Amino acid sequence: MSTEHSLSDLQLSVMHVLWASGEATVADVHEALRADRGLAPTTIATVLSRLEKRGLVEHRSVGRQFVYRTRVTEEDVQRSMVSELTDLLFEGNPAELVSHLLSERDLDPQDLARVKAMIEAREKAPR
Repeated sequence: MSTEHSLSDLQLSVMHVLWASGEATVADVHEALRADRGLAPTTIATVLSRLEKRGLVEHRSVGRQFVYRTRVTEEDVQRSMVSELTDLLFEGNPAELVSHLLSERDLDPQDLARVKAMIEAREKAPR
């Protein structure tokens, strides 16, 4: 299975439903996304089929329905997509990504304290 997990907005929404529920049918995913997306069940089925071909989800049969579950964690997808974003937009420089996030986002004091604590923990961690 590839470690590159670039996902479209719709694919990511489908994956979020599966991560939250553990397993879901096309109907379950459709219902979860219906209010925000208004997509046809066939569209959801197509997205799930394509995700399965890429090795990101798998299914089991229950009667005539497929029940889908993820084969990758949300953390794996986040890691892969942030890595790709860093490579694409910041020439692979994570410091530039962090600089951009700090300058372009309003961080409340609690979030800023968390970022500082993460940096301090990383500095103290063995390499």
